[in-house]
Amino acid sequence: MPEKPSVLFVCVHNAGRSQMAAAWLTHLAGDRVEVRSAGSNPGDAVNPAAVEAMAEVGIDISAETPKILTVDAVKESDVCITMGCGDTCPVFPGKRYLDWTLDDPAGQGVEAVRPIRDEIKKRVEVLIEEIAPEKTA
Repeated sequence: MPEKPSVLFVCVHNAGRSQMAAAWLTHLAGDRVEVRSAGSNPGDAVNPAAVEAMAEVGIDISAETPKILTVDAVKESDVCITMGCGDTCPVFPGKRYLDWTLDDPAGQGVEAVRPIRDEIKKRVEVLIEEIAPEKTA
């Protein structure tokens, strides 16, 4: 893993799971990790229930916008994490690929999104320990 690893989160619409995961990684790892997110078929806006669920834990994703998945985004990332988008992510040798099976928050209220948010946080915490643990003196 390079000095500053890069992670790409991919879900279909880049409106819920991947946005929450990117926000958690940015929030918890700070500048130790480069973070990207994208969607194979991006939505028009970030899911309002995801925005609300993240706001409840003090993370504002209201200004984020769904982005299209590009080959360059995958090439530039050390770790690619897919969330329910199947085989749409291009595969390159030397990359680490993970698939996180998570419920899709699309069309659900904040009550249904909270457990998804919390599960993503747990997985991001494990990921940080693997790729960018805090350096101790």
